[in-house]
Amino acid sequence: MTASDRAAQLVRIAAEAAGDKLADDILAYDVSEQLVITDAFVLCSAPNDRQVRAIVDEVEKRLREEAGAKPVRREGEREGRWVLLDYADVIVHIQHEEDRLFYALERLWKDCPLIALPDGVNAHMRQRARVVGSTSE
Repeated sequence: MTASDRAAQLVRIAAEAAGDKLADDILAYDVSEQLVITDAFVLCSAPNDRQVRAIVDEVEKRLREEAGAKPVRREGEREGRWVLLDYADVIVHIQHEEDRLFYALERLWKDCPLIALPDGVNAHMRQRARVVGSTSE
């Protein structure tokens, strides 16, 4: 079994929304073979609590406007370190970069297939790497 078309649509919208707010290391996993509660996870991170909240707001806005989706559950919003948005078909994890390193969800789900994301989703990270690389020479 693979993630549903609806899950793929929600993953794409959530990833693009996160990318628009400069989220780092945006990944999506098809977890439909491993879990019965959801088809996919979207993972991303930000360097501070304020940016985590901005990403959360944009993901919620875009999923509501573009897919008519509202989260069935939301956790961690008050702390702003690890916010989980549960859309049933897709669960979006938006983490502070320190929490992402500590909990390492990528290691837990590494055996699940990655879902291809639109090309521009992580483009800002490639641009940042080029700028950092050129200044260190």
